[in-house]
Amino acid sequence: MWFTRLVVIALTVIPSAHAADESAAPLAVEAVVARVQPLVEEVPVTGTINPLRQALLSAEVAGLIEAIHADIGDKVARGAPLLNLDPELSSIRRDAALAEVARVRETLADSRRRLAELQRLVGDDHVAETEVENLASEVRERSAQLQAAQVETERLSALLRRHQVTAPFPGIVSMRAVDLGEWVEPGTALFELVDTQSLRADFQVPQRYFSSIRPRTEIRVTLDSGESFTTRVEHKVPVSRSGSRTFLLRTILAPGAPSGSERPQLIPGMSASAILQLKSKRQGIAVPRDAILRYPDGRITVWIAAPDSQWDKVTAVNEQPVTTGLSFNGMIEIKSGIEAGQQVIVRGNESLQVDQKIVLKRARSASPGAEGR
Repeated sequence: MWFTRLVVIALTVIPSAHAADESAAPLAVEAVVARVQPLVEEVPVTGTINPLRQALLSAEVAGLIEAIHADIGDKVARGAPLLNLDPELSSIRRDAALAEVARVRETLADSRRRLAELQRLVGDDHVAETEVENLASEVRERSAQLQAAQVETERLSALLRRHQVTAPFPGIVSMRAVDLGEWVEPGTALFELVDTQSLRADFQVPQRYFSSIRPRTEIRVTLDSGESFTTRVEHKVPVSRSGSRTFLLRTILAPGAPSGSERPQLIPGMSASAILQLKSKRQGIAVPRDAILRYPDGRITVWIAAPDSQWDKVTAVNEQPVTTGLSFNGMIEIKSGIEAGQQVIVRGNESLQVDQKIVLKRARSASPGAEGR
């Protein structure tokens, strides 16, 4: 009796389920129209953030370090003093040169005075013209001596000014190699100064892409922290490294916020990655990535609406195997399997079945070239 009841219950349940299937409403899905469009090849590259200006600073004259005004980590402005050398000996030499200028100037004034007196006596035949010419020559010689003394004074003054080392550009002191009391020679590394505001991202790109990269091409840079921002290609260096067969691609990271947003904090030496988007010379059919279904057995398919389907009307769908190609900007190339003009399902396709009834809606964020018909 109990078994019979179970059968009865089962018999009563099954027809109810079947009836529910027949009365199910069509599933609303979103679709785009497959179009032929220019294809873009995405090339992943890695690189490094480097400063535009990085310098090892040294003194132009020899001397004893008298004072140090900056240390590692200090942020300095252009022209800020970093180090002073003892100027005493150079000051003495400069003062001696100034005294020599004064002495020569006095002797020149005396020679000019005597020349003027002789020139007044020439007309009365009281003095020989040769004597006047000799005195004129003396005036010219002492004028040259005065000029030489003044030049030497300027040289010694310039050397005296060079006893102070200043920052040639704004930046951060990343190294200090000397201390008080040390004697330094010209060329001795004193500080390393790094401009952390004007940075560049350098990437090594396979040489086969050299001809495909255009100046001012936009490139999306991603840091290890996950932050990303857009910059532009500034230089591509037409020299390939013999070992790696790559060339240098340089992008400038200008100060301030890129693309109207706050720029992530960048540190010289940190790694970065980017995706180069290179326009291909060919065109092809491309659909949004959401339209693609991949199966464990390797099959790749898309769902397409029945021919002559209309928007917002009930229609049927079929699953179509496809072969894919390039992937770019949320789109993927379809090499074979569908034709331009077919309506491809991009949302709601995960649960579709063959010949299932659907209501076809236009995709809310259709990619360029995927407008409806």
